[in-house]
Amino acid sequence: MITRMICVTVPKDKVAEAERIWKQECAPLMIKSPGCKSEQFLRNRENPGEMISLSTWENQAAIDKYRESEAHKKIQQHTRSLMGVAKVDVKSYEVAG
Repeated sequence: MITRMICVTVPKDKVAEAERIWKQECAPLMIKSPGCKSEQFLRNRENPGEMISLSTWENQAAIDKYRESEAHKKIQQHTRSLMGVAKVDVKSYEVAG
């Protein structure tokens, strides 16, 4: 299993838009992707402009297949309006030990 974190920081005036886009457009597409076991959208309690998409995947092959899929392309289209103002950092983790 691989846990993938997409860390996004948006200006305060874009928080509601970012949440709406993720919950209504992006998350439903991601969770339907083969190999995606779970997906959560987290918001920092002290800084609402910091958000994390936290997803769990079967393996790297599932992530790679998703990144080449139509679903991923649609997600990119939905988030394009935030790209000029958002800072995005993608991290992947696996259980050690």
